[in-house]
Amino acid sequence: MSPARSGAGLALAREKMAAAGVDPLAIEVFAHYYRQLELGETGMIPESSIEPLDMPSIDEMEVSDEAGRAALAETAVIKLNGGLGTSMGMERAKSLLCVRRGLSFLDIIARQVLHLRSTYDVPLPLIFMNSFRTSGDTLAALARYADLPVAGLPLEFLQNKEPKLLEKGLTPVSWPKDPSLEWCPPGHGDIYTAMTSTGLLGTLLDAGYRRLFISNSDNLGAVPIPRIAGWFATSGAPFAIESVRRTASDRKGGHFATRRTDGRIVLRETAQTLPGDKDALADLDRHKFMSTNNIWIDLEALKTQLDRRDGILGLPLIRNVKTVDPGDASTPSVIQVETAMGAAIEIFEDARTIEVGRDRYVPVKTTNDLLVLRSDVYDIGADFVLDQVADVVPFVELDGSYKLVADFDKRFKAGAPSLRKATSLVVKGDWDFGEDVVVVGEASLDGERGRVESGSRLGS
Repeated sequence: MSPARSGAGLALAREKMAAAGVDPLAIEVFAHYYRQLELGETGMIPESSIEPLDMPSIDEMEVSDEAGRAALAETAVIKLNGGLGTSMGMERAKSLLCVRRGLSFLDIIARQVLHLRSTYDVPLPLIFMNSFRTSGDTLAALARYADLPVAGLPLEFLQNKEPKLLEKGLTPVSWPKDPSLEWCPPGHGDIYTAMTSTGLLGTLLDAGYRRLFISNSDNLGAVPIPRIAGWFATSGAPFAIESVRRTASDRKGGHFATRRTDGRIVLRETAQTLPGDKDALADLDRHKFMSTNNIWIDLEALKTQLDRRDGILGLPLIRNVKTVDPGDASTPSVIQVETAMGAAIEIFEDARTIEVGRDRYVPVKTTNDLLVLRSDVYDIGADFVLDQVADVVPFVELDGSYKLVADFDKRFKAGAPSLRKATSLVVKGDWDFGEDVVVVGEASLDGERGRVESGSRLGS
């Protein structure tokens, strides 16, 4: 009998988590998904089980100024801030990356919230879900904003961690060379467990907050504006996700759909798509909408569901197969048990999706995205909200030599080129950029090495 079938694998995982001080509820949630793995659950959502989903636009909704302000007054904000940006060569909180004018993601987020508080006379608490790796750097960076904490509420709470499991045998991996690689985050679906185990959910309700706005810290378009807060409050929905129309660059990403068996909205991630359904996943005419991961939740409805399910929402499993060392493909294959925060939409009856403008979805996952954000495609006004001033957001594809932030910065020492009139910039090879470079229309650079001199104009 294999270790997994005998229960030894789960027992070892429980022991490892308890020894590391992981909260008991988080251990039970992990056990819930471990048992699914034992039974062969893959978390796949076949194309045959879903139908495309259409939805209304926020532009079609009438929301009064007073309704918006009143809703904002009962809203708290959580930013998911556990990532280190390791794929970009960072070893500290990704949100500490400089965006422009010496301001990081954290600076801009804090100033967005402080401006909203002042403008609408609302408390609007801002709370970060950090990991043990991002907590210290984040709190140190936010210390300059003395007015940011709200009395009686924490400025942060920590996400949980879980052991990586060997694909063969489902036992916790041991990696003495770097023990930190034995652990992984449980995906952002862990937010519901972490809010419960830290007591944050009860604290927010006791303080009179009725709604929650959650988004990623690397998405500066995710601002809790009164219009959407008011729409959500008056809709009566327990849960809602902001959605945008998918573009060619989103073909490989997840999307919304409707489950045929019960009509519930589901969020299908790429890792939950069968190989034979990849073409359907990429069909932008069939599956038109994707999640921004900007989520609105009725806190009472969330507490009701958690109480009903003994703290385990039962989000769909994401079985993520990787290697112990993500940077070394020769290391053993492991399974990371993950869940997606947005997948909770199928838990709530009468949950909603709402189409929003692409300006509310400006994630930075690569240095390609970072170049656009640092360019003049966006203005940042007195409210610290991104304002897209270019007609289109240009497509940017940089050579692999720009992948790491340190290398990227060396090549753009004088700052990002002007991309306001660009439609695309493709760079092949190692190029340094001078100051005041302007890109117009479609532009490409090709060569082993080169320099774009100051004042140059690229493109058609």
